[in-house]
Amino acid sequence: MEQTWKNNLRKIKPYVPGEQSREKDIVKLNANENPYPPSPEAVEAIRAFDASKLRLYPNADATPLKEAIADYYGVSKENVFLGNGSDDVLAVAFQALFNSDLPIAYPDLTYSFYPVWCDLFGIPYKTYPVGDDFRINAEDYREKNGGVVIPNPNAPTSLGEGVDFVEKLVQYNPDSVVIIDEAYNDFGGETSAPLTKKYDNLLVTGTFSKSRSLAGLRIGYAIGSAELIAVLEAVKNSYNSYTIDSLSIEAGRASILDNEYFEATCNKIIATRERLTSELEALGFTVLPSQANFVFATHASRSMKEMFEYLKTKKVFIRYFALPRIDNYVRITVGTDEETDVLIREIKEFLK
Repeated sequence: MEQTWKNNLRKIKPYVPGEQSREKDIVKLNANENPYPPSPEAVEAIRAFDASKLRLYPNADATPLKEAIADYYGVSKENVFLGNGSDDVLAVAFQALFNSDLPIAYPDLTYSFYPVWCDLFGIPYKTYPVGDDFRINAEDYREKNGGVVIPNPNAPTSLGEGVDFVEKLVQYNPDSVVIIDEAYNDFGGETSAPLTKKYDNLLVTGTFSKSRSLAGLRIGYAIGSAELIAVLEAVKNSYNSYTIDSLSIEAGRASILDNEYFEATCNKIIATRERLTSELEALGFTVLPSQANFVFATHASRSMKEMFEYLKTKKVFIRYFALPRIDNYVRITVGTDEETDVLIREIKEFLK
């Protein structure tokens, strides 16, 4: 007997995250996580948290955290939206802001969640090829569209563009919402958040998962005009009003107030990234100039797929993408100096 109910199940190809190995003593450089612990102030906030409060719903507006983020960026609370990680923020934004019959636009090599959301929400889209140097060409985005979304720095290429580039994109698209995904911006980029005061159709998203070492708490945010934020809030409150839990509100607020620790940690990662780049280049790799907490590298005479598989046997995990144009590249998260030592040692063994 045919089970016709199966015809009503959604068929979709989901996003595939970096491998989460359960092996012990691994060097995990495949998920762009921060190798350093969260701010001591955030840790103390977690320790001091009154667990009895967990029987209550959190503040639906996450006001303490929202106000701290607003102060940090020099905007009003009404210009801040919060979600369960930046993936949640972006998913809400896709639903709330991309409702045109025209396709939205983004690069062909970019964050692989974008096409997943388009398929899930029925959003038409068009991709524009990045150049041979993997740079995004702003001129491509002058065509009429239903919206634009660009990661800056881009993933997985690690390349960042300046604020002038972002402003050009917004000026080219006065009739569309432009989303700039700044998940990796704190590692050497320049935030476009101040431009949201000038352009009502610009939304800038960010996360506490990378530079603030709070991937396990899932805190994402967006900065934009009060009108854009109000639409995001309306969509969020149409299916889940409590996206930020009580513990995340307290720890997130403590983290963003501890700017000294934040800057010190980012600077350590930037320094190790420059060292990793130099050592890879000395071994014959080509490494793109990174503004993220990872590097994107290739080798002219060796298979990066083979290196990826070899390193796994040595309990060193990096990321490989079997995709056109980048199927001989690897993405390597910047770890500690000790993890970098292990990585370079094992790469040297592979190259032998």
